[in-house]
Amino acid sequence: MADIPKRNIPGGNVPEGQHPSGKNEEAGKATLSRRRVLQTLAAAGGATLVGASAEVFADNKIKGWPDRKGMLTDLTECVGCRTCEKACNRANGLPEPEVPFDEKSVFEKKRRPTASAYTVVNRYENPKSSDKPLYRKVQCNHCNEPGCASACPVRAYTKTPEGAVLYNKDVCFGCRYCMVACPFYVPAYDYESALDPRIVKCTMCHGRVKNGGIPACAEACPVGAVTFGKRSDLIRAARERIRKNPDRYVDHIFGEYEVGGTSWLYLSGVPFDRLDFPANLVEKPLVEQTKGFLSAVPLVLTIWPALLGMCYASTRNKEGKE
Repeated sequence: MADIPKRNIPGGNVPEGQHPSGKNEEAGKATLSRRRVLQTLAAAGGATLVGASAEVFADNKIKGWPDRKGMLTDLTECVGCRTCEKACNRANGLPEPEVPFDEKSVFEKKRRPTASAYTVVNRYENPKSSDKPLYRKVQCNHCNEPGCASACPVRAYTKTPEGAVLYNKDVCFGCRYCMVACPFYVPAYDYESALDPRIVKCTMCHGRVKNGGIPACAEACPVGAVTFGKRSDLIRAARERIRKNPDRYVDHIFGEYEVGGTSWLYLSGVPFDRLDFPANLVEKPLVEQTKGFLSAVPLVLTIWPALLGMCYASTRNKEGKE
């Protein structure tokens, strides 16, 4: 933890235990403690309201933004070069991986996104041709109605008009409900930051998109396996590919309807479960299912994590100001 700079106290020497204002230091501490208790109780009340607003959020059945953007990954085109991984790391200022981007031994085990890699590529056997492996790019799918957002008791997640689902680390207190609620097991917890709990995941390069650019992975892909555009246009393009090449693709656009639809869409030449996509996902948004769970959770289980988290955030903000 960084040293807190000491402040110069005007007015010369101050007797030990005495505040510069003349008040006893212990009395000042007591006043501060009472103030913090009141702030904490207010935070607990706020957490209760958050729980109520989460139910309202679920009842609204938000359908996303009609002009939102999306990504289409054509897995029949992916060659496993990991250029997308490299571009993602550089765009997000992430560290170099332990296994270099051009090293193929990384495919010996299946990987998931982590705090140091927002997207990863895995290799699979091709049932149609044993000498031509298949590859799958994994990252946050940016659900139209994100389950992570509905499960979060402090609204640390936001579905943006551009299509990305963003996370606010300044609100999060580390409960990790989002990790359980995500049907794709995407949010990763940064365990290296024990004193600064945060979730990390793909942002679909939201800043670049807002400024008129495209996500780094789509820009870098050398074979055009990743396409960025308006989600509705990508769905039409995907259907056209399936129509023109029925022997190349399975007749399914993954992400069009799963759990209410996602901003990240996929085409494949083999059944998606062969590539470790979750099978039998419902079309109904998870937000409509998690609201029942949240309303059944005892109040203490939702208040106390928020209560402790608010205390920590209050202390951290105070230290920062000093």
